[in-house]
Amino acid sequence: MSATENKSDLINVDLKTGRVVIRLRPDLAPLAAERIRTLAAEGFYDNTPFHRVIHGFMAQGGDPTGTGTSGSKLPDLKAEFTNKAKFERGTVGMARTMNPDSANSQFFIMFEPSPHLDGQYTIVGQVIEGMDHIDQIKRGAGQSGMVQDPDRIIKMRPADAQA
Repeated sequence: MSATENKSDLINVDLKTGRVVIRLRPDLAPLAAERIRTLAAEGFYDNTPFHRVIHGFMAQGGDPTGTGTSGSKLPDLKAEFTNKAKFERGTVGMARTMNPDSANSQFFIMFEPSPHLDGQYTIVGQVIEGMDHIDQIKRGAGQSGMVQDPDRIIKMRPADAQA
């Protein structure tokens, strides 16, 4: 971690294979970064599944129901699209419906670059450690990528909230 890096922007995600560290990007998406941090601090993401995982594309989680249709009790967020960053390997984006202002708690982590998402989805962070653990998340089937008996987030907390 560099001297200029704010530890409050780091999120630790514990998976069965090990720890992943995400650096939030409040410079790009202050509302979404604050939402992820708030929900992580509350323990919202603990035991939530990666319900939609598509090989060569992304792993999506953050829905406690595991259906992809739910979120937190907090209101949906306004879109924070940008062209200042791109969807590359390890980029963390906010999932949404067709409505651009519908991001809530669900997020996805890119396995590979996906330029077709650039400027269309909110970029909220970047995996800075543990991408090898993301690569091991159980993949789904078919075009939807829905996963039977999915891997789950064991615990997800802001780094500065942990002992």
